Amino acid sequence: MLQTNPEHDCPLCPRLVAYRRENQQQFPDWFNAPVPHWGDHEPSLIIVGLAPGVRGANRTGRPFTGDYAGDLLYATMSKFGFASGEYLADPDDGLELRDAMIVNAVRCVPPQNKPTGAEIKTCRQFLSATLTVNTKAHAYLALGRIAHESFLRTLGLKLADYRFAHGAEHKLPDGRVLFDSYHCSRYNTNTGRLTEAMFEAVFARIRRTIGGN
Repeated sequence: MLQTNPEHDCPLCPRLVAYRRENQQQFPDWFNAPVPHWGDHEPSLIIVGLAPGVRGANRTGRPFTGDYAGDLLYATMSKFGFASGEYLADPDDGLELRDAMIVNAVRCVPPQNKPTGAEIKTCRQFLSATLTVNTKAHAYLALGRIAHESFLRTLGLKLADYRFAHGAEHKLPDGRVLFDSYHCSRYNTNTGRLTEAMFEAVFARIRRTIGGN
């Protein structure tokens, strides 16, 4: 059986383990462990993020929960029918994903939000397993260049054939579709690199591709 999530005390990346232990000592009530994927058990859409934020998913244990990126992501998912319930930045808020799953390319929080190439490669086995077992997914959304590139490498595809650009739509060899967006981070929205309208436009295209509501 494929392992889609790392062990709670995953030892594979020494630098991330050391940082995780620092946070465990400083904030013993936080999750402080590899963050598992979350969402519908048979999703049509899989969203690939970069890694947990130190005060977001690393604290709460749920992807994009507890920091600004989740505010924009879940509001947009709700608007386009991919989430129901109220997002309160708490894993016990009752929010549920509908026909969608969220997974990070790197499951442990990296120092300064910057995983190394080796860490991305090491953690790719869990992304690969997640993509493999979710056979009903036919649309993917990469949030940022690193997520985009890790997704393509997971599938053994050439980066040069699928260049990252916000709003890009890539037809994959098996007929599925990869959508790209700038990451919904506070930095990107504060600088105007990503606006709510830009983000919603990507989700509108995803919804048209998947159908339903």
